[in-house]
Amino acid sequence: MISPRVLLSIDYEPWFALTRRYDQLSGPEQRRDLDGGFTWQALDPILEMLGEAKASLYLVGEIAEWYPEIPQKIVAAGHELGLHCQLHRPLVDESELAKDLAASADWRARFNVQGYRAPMVGISEAAYPLLRQAGFSYSSSIYAPSGHLLDKNGLLELPVSTLSLFKRSAELSAPRHFSPKLLAGGEVPYGSSFMIGLMPNLILKILEREIRAGLSPVIILHPYELVRPERFRSRMARDLAAHPLLFPFTIDKSNFLATLLKHFPVSPLLTYIEETRMQKAEFSPSAP
Repeated sequence: MISPRVLLSIDYEPWFALTRRYDQLSGPEQRRDLDGGFTWQALDPILEMLGEAKASLYLVGEIAEWYPEIPQKIVAAGHELGLHCQLHRPLVDESELAKDLAASADWRARFNVQGYRAPMVGISEAAYPLLRQAGFSYSSSIYAPSGHLLDKNGLLELPVSTLSLFKRSAELSAPRHFSPKLLAGGEVPYGSSFMIGLMPNLILKILEREIRAGLSPVIILHPYELVRPERFRSRMARDLAAHPLLFPFTIDKSNFLATLLKHFPVSPLLTYIEETRMQKAEFSPSAP
């Protein structure tokens, strides 16, 4: 029997990935200068926060080009290294996704990356064959109630967790991102760091209930929610004024993480998937 736990993930991205204002800034030097060393400086404090606990860190690939030591440090510390994207922007378009996957192919091969998390947890059904062809074994790129592990023609989808208020079956085809449609269907995406920012204590209670029910919920955090970038709120002021719903992503969640690690078992998503596969193999009938 697989022990329930929180499947802890960190979408490891530059601080400016939170806003769409810089999506068209394609020059690698410009983007690295804008990051200002944040992604390099934040990693050691985050690894220290995690301690002996292990998590999935889905890396924006250009960070591996800026600082080749970052993926090495993540793996050396025993965490799962996944792909978030090569350049952070919406990647629902199939051709744009194909280009992004090709751009990340070299460093992914070096680290045997198996897992994918789409930017903004936004993916289409057409993306799954591309991910499988690119060598991924699973994705975590839709929102859905805990307890689902979906087979997308040979590639697994392990959704970020929602709480279903109406207890009715849902269509689990992509896209299933954080949207008014999802909320109107009675699903609260508590695995999102947006919800964690708004009501951290309630999220901890939901996690406790889910684990007691034998489930293993998936949650997301971001580096800028755990280690504060220099002048973060002032640099985000224009974006917060235009898009107030970004505010929960700017709330410090280091205390939430500390409480989570103190009271709950956690693991990377890939560890859970591998344990699930082993259990299924053990209980499958032997071939004659």
